[in-house]
Amino acid sequence: MVFLQEEMSWNVLISPDQLSPKGLLLRKSIIVRLLEDITNRKASNEHGYYIAVNELKTISEGKVRELTGDVLFPVTFTCITQRPMKGEILVGSVEKILKHGVFLKSGPIESIFLSEKSMSDYKYMGGENPMFMKDHSKLERDTAVRFKVMGFRWMEAERQFQLLASLAGDFLGPL
Repeated sequence: MVFLQEEMSWNVLISPDQLSPKGLLLRKSIIVRLLEDITNRKASNEHGYYIAVNELKTISEGKVRELTGDVLFPVTFTCITQRPMKGEILVGSVEKILKHGVFLKSGPIESIFLSEKSMSDYKYMGGENPMFMKDHSKLERDTAVRFKVMGFRWMEAERQFQLLASLAGDFLGPL
């Protein structure tokens, strides 16, 4: 996947018990809350998966919320993100094998489907340990696979991307 560096602006909410008259402790509270927010949001359709906060650029003046006493700080920061691209070659591992295809996992992407129709000449072999076989290579659970991204879509409810993969191409398949 492509790594990108994005400049972002978010609002960070700090509760009154985390406020301190000392500037460094307040800055630390804002950074900790920003990292928690990044972890909880996981990804977005626009930016992809959030990997790491790179630099905190500005912390604007806080605004007190009257009902709760929380303080809202607008912050600007740079963040390293990962976003899948159509036609990209990735490596993943086999998580689940079904008669109609294989589910893979690659990095933060947990839902990659490799259809039986896009696995040229691989045949499904059922049983206790199902697999797909072709000559002397096989796709079974935990096998590392190089694949091509044919398409993807954003799933808002799960806050993740779903990918459609293919083994059609040179040097693609089990590693």
